[in-house]
Amino acid sequence: MRIAAASLIIGGTFIGAFQNRNLNRASGSYLNNLFAQLNDDDKHDPKYAVGSLNVANGLEATLFAAEPMLTNPTNIDVDARGRVWVCEAYNYRPAINGNPTHKEGDRIVILEDTNGDGKADLTKVFYQDPSIESPLGIWVQGNKVIVSDSPNVWVLTDENGDDKADKKELLFTGIGGEQHDHGMHTFVFGPDGKWYFNFGNEGGQLLDKDNNAVVDIATGKTINKQNFKQGMVFRCDPDGKNVEVLGQNFRNNYEIAVDSYGTLWQSDNDDDGNKGVRINYVMEYGNYGYTDEMTGAGWQANRDNLEPEIPRRHWHLNDPGVVPNLLQTGAGSPTGILVYEGNLLPETFRNQVIHCDAGPNVVRSYPVQKEGAGYKAQIVNILEGARDQWFRPADVCVAPDGSLIIADWYDPGVGGHQAGDQNRGRVYRVAPPNSPYTMPKVDVSTTDGAIDALQSPNMAIRYAGWQKLHSMGAKAEKSLVKLYKSSANPRMQARALWLLSQLDNGRKYIETALKSPNPDLRITGLRAARERKTDIIPYLKQLVNDPDTQVRRECILALRRNTSPEAPALWAQLASQYDGNDRWYLEALGIGADGNWDSYYTAWLNQVKGDPIANAAGRDIVWRARTKESVPLLAKLAGDPTVLVNQRLRYFRAFDFNPGATEKSTALLGILQTNNGSTEVTKLALRHLDPAFVRDSPVATNALAKLINDVYGTPEYLELVTRFEPVSENNRLKQLALTKAMDGMGRDAARQLLKQGGAPLVWDVLNGPDAEATMNMLMALRRIGNKESINILKTVALDTKRPASVRKEATRSLGGSMEGADLVLDLLKSGAITGDYKKAAAQGVSNDWRKNIRQQAASYLDGGQSAEGKKLPGINELLAMKGDAAKGVSVFKNNCSICHQVNGEGMDFGPKLSEIGSKLPREGQYLAILHPDAGISFGFEGWEVKFKDGSSMTGIVSSKTETDLQMKFPGGVVQNYKMADVVSMKQIDSSMMPSGLQEAMSTQELVDLVEYLTSLKKK
Repeated sequence: MRIAAASLIIGGTFIGAFQNRNLNRASGSYLNNLFAQLNDDDKHDPKYAVGSLNVANGLEATLFAAEPMLTNPTNIDVDARGRVWVCEAYNYRPAINGNPTHKEGDRIVILEDTNGDGKADLTKVFYQDPSIESPLGIWVQGNKVIVSDSPNVWVLTDENGDDKADKKELLFTGIGGEQHDHGMHTFVFGPDGKWYFNFGNEGGQLLDKDNNAVVDIATGKTINKQNFKQGMVFRCDPDGKNVEVLGQNFRNNYEIAVDSYGTLWQSDNDDDGNKGVRINYVMEYGNYGYTDEMTGAGWQANRDNLEPEIPRRHWHLNDPGVVPNLLQTGAGSPTGILVYEGNLLPETFRNQVIHCDAGPNVVRSYPVQKEGAGYKAQIVNILEGARDQWFRPADVCVAPDGSLIIADWYDPGVGGHQAGDQNRGRVYRVAPPNSPYTMPKVDVSTTDGAIDALQSPNMAIRYAGWQKLHSMGAKAEKSLVKLYKSSANPRMQARALWLLSQLDNGRKYIETALKSPNPDLRITGLRAARERKTDIIPYLKQLVNDPDTQVRRECILALRRNTSPEAPALWAQLASQYDGNDRWYLEALGIGADGNWDSYYTAWLNQVKGDPIANAAGRDIVWRARTKESVPLLAKLAGDPTVLVNQRLRYFRAFDFNPGATEKSTALLGILQTNNGSTEVTKLALRHLDPAFVRDSPVATNALAKLINDVYGTPEYLELVTRFEPVSENNRLKQLALTKAMDGMGRDAARQLLKQGGAPLVWDVLNGPDAEATMNMLMALRRIGNKESINILKTVALDTKRPASVRKEATRSLGGSMEGADLVLDLLKSGAITGDYKKAAAQGVSNDWRKNIRQQAASYLDGGQSAEGKKLPGINELLAMKGDAAKGVSVFKNNCSICHQVNGEGMDFGPKLSEIGSKLPREGQYLAILHPDAGISFGFEGWEVKFKDGSSMTGIVSSKTETDLQMKFPGGVVQNYKMADVVSMKQIDSSMMPSGLQEAMSTQELVDLVEYLTSLKKK
């Protein structure tokens, strides 16, 4: 029976309570008690959906639509008639999650409320085709619909008004991330008439409809992975011309929002589990720090001046050239975003960013305040999945009446290649109580009607009004001037200004705006002048001493790549107003100087009175500079013996970003000669010197020798030996391999020893009389996995003249790498490994990520014992069992902590799980454990890497640059390689989390583990 027993007792009151739209936080405990009485089927029934949510004071939520009208909504738009257009993703990642598919492809669905009761009662399929697979973006512009579906962006046109697509055209193609959450996202309309869009860090490149590479008009560079980094934000003309990169180096920036002043807002997802989800004010042309700006190295790669907290380290926030974050919101899976510029919602939400985060089941607002050249923000929840963790808000839009329309993916998981439920999906409407879903009259055939439309909070209506007024040209001028002069809302003034600025006489309106008492309108005027490609120098002269910091910020950005002979002095004048405390302003200076650092920096030096680095502002500008002219002062700051070394780390790090190669080497050598023997300073200087320069410099060579001796036995020792490869260290590498055989340092020492031609030293140990040293060397060789180490282990394992204990250890160690495990199977099949050595072989591959390898090896044991355990109950039966979270802690430590961390405890390999209970309900936890291949977190995919020496390694690529590769392995082991040694890299389809993990525990232990994981929630 689907109706819970309690509902039979209290009848209609039970269901009515859930459907009562006025029940908010005040009645939370009442709803909690009622919801707890529901069985699992009823908890997921749409009739209880609203009751499962908490809604902000002054608002109510209503269910606009639910399954079977739609399923798995990834993105929505609301048209001028209030109809909700939905991108569905039933066919989401079937190759990974194994779910069934619709051979007809995914759908674009229209949901319509025809009787005005605020609920959709009519559904239409606008388009369905096999070429549409898990689309992530939709924008309805009149009779055209732009659908983002990597690798393509399609324009679908309804030519006869029957709500069916009659024509399908390609806008962009070649975008990476096919069937991937980190590909192309939504297009939106800007107040300037431009189109704004973004893609995540799987996007990679942009090709036009004819497969030609698209070029960034600002820099002339082709938009690809070589010229720009990771996720990007773009602006283009209608129809996709004149594309401009506005920001880069995001991880998965799901959507872009543009306010009426032309300011950009965006969210970005961290590598799962690092509590680093962020909201960004996108300062144009900025670098946002997901990877190292210069090398592309990941955030986990070692570097000077590391941020102490991982959520900040994740974005390289201590590096010069990284724009700060507006807000960091912790763990999550951020999705749709907008700027609400309507009047229906309460005041606290007006003109603010509103955003969905599917991970913690919440829709939030982020009220912002100006702070210097940037902003600060707080968090105010709007809609929260308080009683049902399946609430997964994927997108939010503004309806014509100013209400919010929110799409709910509704699933036990949050995507990430996994869909636990394919048949559900919801759409909610959020508005003040007793606000009927009404559609304002829209008539853009008249000028007054178009002016009204321009002021709509709904993008589709605003787009229609903008297009009409723009097409009217001078005929709309009088009405636009009236709006600009008479509106009490500066955002509406800004909308009028954008259109006025594009008239033939638009300059006069720009010049009027630059004199406005409202700094936001001065900013809008300057932005409009830049888009007109007019000479902005006269305007910058007018604004260079503006009392508003944000206006001066825009002046600085406007100087980027400016070739006027007056530009350097203007930049210097703006730089002189930096107060030493505003990172936003400092980064604006860096962006503004791009392409002109030499002349801009020289102009600043010439106008500084006294010592340029006497104050914090001057020191910051030297730190941020990208010119060889700044090296002398940078070296002075880095080498200042009167300042503590940890306070000079930022200056050593700045050397990495300065282009003056010769000047840097000379300066760092000078620091080496004058550092009074400080090991820490020597280490810093050598880290930033080129190895070839060190080998050619007696001073640097001597300093290196002394430092290597001073730091022997530490990670810094191995870092230095790996970087400079001194053969003279081979004996000490051998000794380190023996004394640290059980940990990563010993393995790394053995690997480096072999790389430096030290194999004879290894054989000296293996053939020597010291049994303990022999065993230690075998263990140190275990995880190296190159051809030489595997041959050594094989030779010892099969040598019948050696002691049995030595042969067994060699056999065990042989299975410690992917190539070695494959060889173990070959040796078992051929009969080369026999008797008790078969047990050692099976033990050696027991931690291999490939289940078939483990099972095949075990099958050679006497009796052919299968690795398959007793069949587990189904998920529904497991959900009904009661777990003990306290016992689950022990299960976690015994089975999971080798790869996962909780609150800093455990090994850093897979996603951190400190707040996993806030992201996944019990169903999702079981799916992740029982079917790990179905939901591999992005950034934690396994890679098989083959090297020139014949070895291969399988692990997670935590950082990859043109020259260096860093991989992580179970147990938290991290290893660095040179890309010059890499032959190929292939992503594996299976999860690095071993399938069959549950076989190592009883059913009750599994239930206890899930109970514990579910308890790990954001505090």
